Amino acid sequence: MKTSFISSLAMSQTLRYQVMRMQVELAQRTKESQTGTVADVGVALGGHAGRNLSMNRDIERLGGLIDSNSLAASRLKATQDAMSQINDIGQSLLAVLTAPSSSVDQIAITRSEAERVLKSMTGILNTSMNGEYLFAGINTDVKPVTDFSDPASPAKIAFDAAFMAKFGFPQSDPAAAGISAADMEDFLTNYVEPQFLGAGWQTNWSSASDQKITTRIAMNETAETSITANEQGLRKLAMAASTISELLSGPLSDATRGVLYARVMTMVGEATADIANAQARAGIVENRIEDASARTSSQIDLFKNLIKDSEGIDPYEAATRVNDLLAQLDASYALTARLQQLSLLNYLR
Repeated sequence: MKTSFISSLAMSQTLRYQVMRMQVELAQRTKESQTGTVADVGVALGGHAGRNLSMNRDIERLGGLIDSNSLAASRLKATQDAMSQINDIGQSLLAVLTAPSSSVDQIAITRSEAERVLKSMTGILNTSMNGEYLFAGINTDVKPVTDFSDPASPAKIAFDAAFMAKFGFPQSDPAAAGISAADMEDFLTNYVEPQFLGAGWQTNWSSASDQKITTRIAMNETAETSITANEQGLRKLAMAASTISELLSGPLSDATRGVLYARVMTMVGEATADIANAQARAGIVENRIEDASARTSSQIDLFKNLIKDSEGIDPYEAATRVNDLLAQLDASYALTARLQQLSLLNYLR
């Protein structure tokens, strides 16, 4: 029969190791009770841990899509508001044009309204949001539209040059009274229209890109989330306002002015219709973004539930385990203190 020695040191060391183990377990259980998930996914799930890592990456990617959709929706909302303002000023110009009076005062009012519309429209089209121009297409760092009221602007220079080429004198020259209705019709069709509805628009007026901003709104879906200053409705309204503001500076005859008014009213009517269509298209995209974000949120919730099912723990059980470990540690500390007080010298008297 073999006897072994039991010393207070051996017992103390055993308790110390036990305390260290319980301290490590306590840290893990405390973390689990706070997070509601297992402390070490790899240990708990083994080979299935990779599946959860993949789902976490998907959650981050889908969350990025929702953030991107929020920015796109804000840009479209601001664009819709701007288009509504442009549509309103177009309607105000149309109202002034339909006034029956041909008096000098009414002509001055019409011209003044056209200048106001043009300046307001230019300011709205050059609106920026978060450092990006709303109507610039993909050229978000470039101001979309030049200021026609600036005598040095390419648009103003081109218009003056076209009038001089056609008639041989500037718009305000008294000789403008001799311009016939047919000549005015020819000027509007062959000289003015190409500057706005043709290549002249991007040469002299617009620095915006025809290509709109394309945003990925879902994993398998993209959408155009901007409107550019090159929309036909915006060009037509700019042509109508510019033409009125410039040509009414001269003494046109009633017949010639009638041709001008009729052409411009038609142009403004088409412009407002085109702008409304552009707004409708933007509204459809807004709805698509909202639906895509809702679907993406549902996917995120599904992944989170799957992860919770595999990694989640019972919070009440975790809290109970923490309390038990704390009680065991307190007992171990007390026993260790008692053992450390044991000494043979206490019995050798």
